[in-house]
Amino acid sequence: MTHTYLIALGSNMRVPRVGSPRQVLGAAMRALESNNARVLAVAPVMNSPAIGPSLRRYANSAAVVETDLAPPVMLAHLQTIEQRFGRTRAQRRGQRWRARALDLDIILWSGGVWSSPDLIVPHREMRGRDFVLQPASAIARDWRDPVTGLKLAHLTARLMRQAAQR
Repeated sequence: MTHTYLIALGSNMRVPRVGSPRQVLGAAMRALESNNARVLAVAPVMNSPAIGPSLRRYANSAAVVETDLAPPVMLAHLQTIEQRFGRTRAQRRGQRWRARALDLDIILWSGGVWSSPDLIVPHREMRGRDFVLQPASAIARDWRDPVTGLKLAHLTARLMRQAAQR
C-alpha cells in the first residue's frame, strides 16, 4: 500500500560536513529519498524566529513524500535521518525548543488520523505554527486537516489573520 506524507523540516544549527541550516534542509530532502521513499514536492525554505530559549533562527521547509512505509515505520525512518545529522534521543525528549541540527515531523498522512504512544497524526501543534503551515500550504494547500476538515490554505490564512490582529 502506498502512503503519502506531509513532512515538516527544520534546522537552526550548522552541521559539520553539511553546512548551514539551509544546507542541512537540502541534504535532509535528499536523505528522505531513501528506504523506498520518493519526494514529490518541496516547499521553499523560509526563516523563522526560534520558539523558547534558543536564540538561533530556524530554516523551515516541507516535503510531500510517497512511500510504502506505514506511519510507525516512517517515523523510525525520519528519526534515523535526524540521528545521521547529529540529533540525539535526548534532544527529542525533555529538551523542548532547543537548538537542533534537524527536526523532521509527520504533519499529515494520506490515511487521515493516526494515534499511538509515539506518534500522533495530524501533528498536534501544526495549526498554530506559521513556520509549519506556510511551507506546507505552499506545496499541499488543498490537503485537509482530518480533525477540522479545513484545507491547509485556510488554516494558514486563519493563522495569519490572528497574527495580524495581535
